[in-house]
Amino acid sequence: MLIIFAAIRIWTFGAQNELVDADAAIVLGAAVWDGQPSPVFEERLNHAIWIYENEYVDKLILTGGKAEDTDRAESQVAKDYAIKNQVQKDDILIETKSSITEENFKYAQEIAAEHELESFIVVSDPLHMRRAITIAETKGMDVYPSPTPGSAYETLRSQVPFLIREVIFYIGYIISLPYR
Repeated sequence: MLIIFAAIRIWTFGAQNELVDADAAIVLGAAVWDGQPSPVFEERLNHAIWIYENEYVDKLILTGGKAEDTDRAESQVAKDYAIKNQVQKDDILIETKSSITEENFKYAQEIAAEHELESFIVVSDPLHMRRAITIAETKGMDVYPSPTPGSAYETLRSQVPFLIREVIFYIGYIISLPYR
């Protein structure tokens, strides 16, 4: 029953889009392929750029560290992509150490404190959003979800494995909270 409840919670939360004025958008990292954002990461970046262009935020915080088989961190590749898409260099902040969602927020929160940023729109895939927001709120962050309008996970065949993964990670995170 817990698994079904979690799956429904994750699925329905992915449709919530709270576009509000905030200090920054936090873009959760994803894979980089051959020095370019993967389709999943590109969707996240395009959505964050749209949020920035429409003046919901003044800054983008791009997250994601360096995978073992790459030369550059996900966030560094994302920064180049954002600049090529008309985001002002001074409006982009990056962290290059994270490898999991919880670390994305840990390091983004440190950067935000340095720049006196207090409210955030979180950008990720719809099925990732429930866990991401839960992690950020647990860290005491003032966050609002804005899932990507499109996704590389569009077919049921690709969504089901992603949903199963998120259910496992979400339940694991919730269960671990008393020990944090």
